[in-house]
Amino acid sequence: MDIAIVHAALAAAGSYAAIGVLTGVPFVIFGVGRIDRAADSAPWAFRVLVLPGVIAMWPLMMRRWWASRRAR
Repeated sequence: MDIAIVHAALAAAGSYAAIGVLTGVPFVIFGVGRIDRAADSAPWAFRVLVLPGVIAMWPLMMRRWWASRRAR
């Protein structure tokens, strides 16, 4: 039973990370400039540095990206 819980937790963490990568890469390429105008002209090194944080906080980033689309 304990191993099943560990497997379920690892599967959940893996799914969360996979969704974060699938949404984080397009966000860093297209969406970061809509959230912050200063980041629109930022170099690619900045976007690479921001990517791990976007992957970790993808629900918040997606909410802000969607809100910026509705505001336009």
